[in-house]
Formats: sequence, structure tokens, C-alpha cells
Amino acid sequence: MFTALLVSFGVVFVAELGDKSQLMAMTYAIRYRWWVVLSAILAATTLVHLVSVAVGHFLGLSIPSDLISVVGGIAMLVFAVWTIRGDDLDDGESDKANRVGASVFFAVMSSFFLAELGDKTMLATITLSTDHNWVGVWFGSTIGMVAADALAIVVGAILGRKLPERVIALGAAALFLVFGVWLLTEGILTAGSPLVAGIALATAAVVLIGGAFYIRSVHRRRALDQQRKDAEPASIGASPSDRSV
Repeated sequence: MFTALLVSFGVVFVAELGDKSQLMAMTYAIRYRWWVVLSAILAATTLVHLVSVAVGHFLGLSIPSDLISVVGGIAMLVFAVWTIRGDDLDDGESDKANRVGASVFFAVMSSFFLAELGDKTMLATITLSTDHNWVGVWFGSTIGMVAADALAIVVGAILGRKLPERVIALGAAALFLVFGVWLLTEGILTAGSPLVAGIALATAAVVLIGGAFYIRSVHRRRALDQQRKDAEPASIGASPSDRSV
């Protein structure tokens, strides 16, 4: 078990360096508290690598990585639209860290789970679990991935304290778009099916075009709300005769 833990830790840690999961971890850490991102990654990694060792050691089945990559790509595009949209903040919510809640945790966890299904680290975990102790492979691969992503979280947390929030949001949205295109391309090329490609591209177009109209309507509403707020002090400070006029 100890040998399996060490081997799987080394393989997965090296495989994660420079992988899209590391970039995703850094992106989330730029916007949200590091411990929320790290705990969500830990939960997603624990689950996906449990699936990996179950598939490799007990079932010996193959994962339909093409369809999973397509679903993950669409999810990344949705996260990009969500990030550009931004958050509605009350006066008491000026600190961006206060926005972190269950929704952010589950968004990070689900995105990592989808991104890792069918990824090279999952395939490596499946392969290792066929010849090594599955518990050791599970623990080692999980620790290796979390350790590699923790490095990216440190970088993201440092950048998040130095960059303006709007720049952070736009940068994060751009990275999510890149992740989405990355996963969609992998899924379409792996599937090699015109039907899968057509459905994937049509769904992506609906998400992006619909998201653009949605973001535009949200920003218009916010602009109108801001105009009303700016007009309130003037109306409050005006005399009764002025207000009657």
C-alpha cells in the first residue's frame, strides 16, 4: 500500500504540473478564498479518483471520455458567462470574500470533477490501480493532485490581492472560455462523430449567445438601478415646492 501511495503520488503530481486543472485552481483562487477552493478540489479529487480505482481495479471498464469532455467544456462556458455577469452586492457585501458560500463550493467541485473525468490523471490512476493496491493508489493520487493544485492556489491568492476585481473577473472569464474550448475540442476529436460535434457546437453557441444577451440585460438593469440611487439624494434634499414642481 505504501509503495502504491508513493508511486501514484509522484505520477499524478508530475502529470498535474502545467495541466488545465492547475490553471483552473489558480483562476478560482484569484476570486475566492483559498480554503474554499482547496476544500472543493479535495472533495472533487477524492471522488473522481475513487471512481478511477473502482473502474481500474474492480470493473475494468472504459470511461466515455469524449462525452464527458464535451459536458465539461459546456460547463466551463457556463462558468465564463457567470463570471462575466458578476455578483449583485449589497452595501454590506463590499468584501468579495464574503460572497463565498455553498454555491461557489459546489461550482468549483463540479467543474473539477467534470474536468478530471477522462483526463490523463484519471487514466493514469486507472492504470496504476490495475497493478497496485487500490487504497494506496486512491490516497496517493488524491494527495498528489491536491498538492499540485495547492501550488497554483498560492499563486492565485497572491494575484487576487494585487489585481482590481474587474480585471480579475474578466481574466477568469477568459480562462474559463479557454478551458471550455479546450475540453470541447478534446471531446469532439476523441468522439470523431459529426453528430456529437454538431450537438456540442450547437449547445456551445446557445450558451454563448444566450449568455451574451443575458449579461447585457443584467448590466442594463444595474445601470438603471444605479441611476435611481444617484437620483435619490437630490430628491430627498429638495424642498417640498421643488418636489411638487
